[in-house]
Amino acid sequence: MMYVLIRIILIDKKAFQIIITSLLICYTIEFSQIYQANWINELRNTLLGRYTLGQGFLWADILAYTFGIAIAFSIEKAVLKNKSL
Repeated sequence: MMYVLIRIILIDKKAFQIIITSLLICYTIEFSQIYQANWINELRNTLLGRYTLGQGFLWADILAYTFGIAIAFSIEKAVLKNKSL
């Protein structure tokens, strides 16, 4: 989802830049879950905060973000390669 969102926003950028930007955003959000100050935990207790910031750090999420972005990139390349203009 992040790859597609960044691709839509930065449509003229190269795929490598989209991959790096997407990974940086996802990794930043995931690693921010290690930070447990009261104010950010209160924000995480809201519905929007929970969906945006998550609840807890998991290495499996880092792996999932990486694979998800790789799959989205692969699908994009396959679709563009087979697209006839």
